[in-house]
Amino acid sequence: MTANVRVQEVLLAEPRGFCAGVDRAIEIVERALTKFGAPIYVRHEIVHNTYVVNDLKTKGVIFIEDLADVPPGATLIFSAHGVSKAIRTEATERGFTVFDATCPLVTKVHVEMAKLRKEGYDFIMIGHKGHPEVEGTIGQLTEGIHLVEGVADVERMQVSPDTPLAVVTQTTLSVDDAAEILAAVKRRFPNVREPKQQDICYATQNRQDAVKVMAPNVDVVVVVGSLSSSNSNRLREVAQRLGTDAYMVDSPEDLQPEWFVGKTRVGLTAGASAPEILVTQVIARLRALGAVSVRSTPGVLETVHFPLPMGLGDKSMNQPG
Repeated sequence: MTANVRVQEVLLAEPRGFCAGVDRAIEIVERALTKFGAPIYVRHEIVHNTYVVNDLKTKGVIFIEDLADVPPGATLIFSAHGVSKAIRTEATERGFTVFDATCPLVTKVHVEMAKLRKEGYDFIMIGHKGHPEVEGTIGQLTEGIHLVEGVADVERMQVSPDTPLAVVTQTTLSVDDAAEILAAVKRRFPNVREPKQQDICYATQNRQDAVKVMAPNVDVVVVVGSLSSSNSNRLREVAQRLGTDAYMVDSPEDLQPEWFVGKTRVGLTAGASAPEILVTQVIARLRALGAVSVRSTPGVLETVHFPLPMGLGDKSMNQPG
């Protein structure tokens, strides 16, 4: 054991790890492999987790960004983040067998936008430029949508005063950041239409809330998740804002003993796209650093479940196992 590393206890955040949308997306790919055989093509990483993506690659999944890389007649799956209308149209024109693994909570945002667009609304989207969910949501429209990443972007917006505006949000944002930006939107555009229910997903909210409870009671927080995962990054930021050292790891090998020098209690959580097997492996590594106690913190019990698309949810493929 490294000198001065005195880890004694690990607190596990509840809830953590896979959400219903991620469970559904991965099951769609697994069932497509069973039903149609390899290769199965997936546009973009099905979820933002290196372990999950590499595991599916070994089973015959090919991840692509450009639909031109998919051969005619192939089976194509859209990732959990959603895609633009242009991508959907291209996939149809190319004649692929398509299954949509878009998280239903992202689809809800798209449906609401389509409805409000018909009523004449333009949109303000709160989100991170370049994130695939943001690109897919902006791509629901050909015009009339403004992306804001911070309060300064709100102030710079140029919109006609008589334009009806509605606001939508990337589902994996920091709850606190989104609230701050939304407040700025409402100050500048008092008549802006907000979603009936906030767009930030239940799983993002629950995992951030769990970290807010856990972080003040530990010396350091470890978040299991890939750097490309928006919701995992937000968990680390939540802990850091509360004054607790926090780090992200993609695998147990990423843990650095110096993080735990003089630290006796470690908080452990996982982003919504990180599998529990990685949490188990990280716990084993923390035990090697001296941890003798591992216990869960009280938290919300999640019971959300999303149905599979037509063609993958038939009875013959719904047997337990």
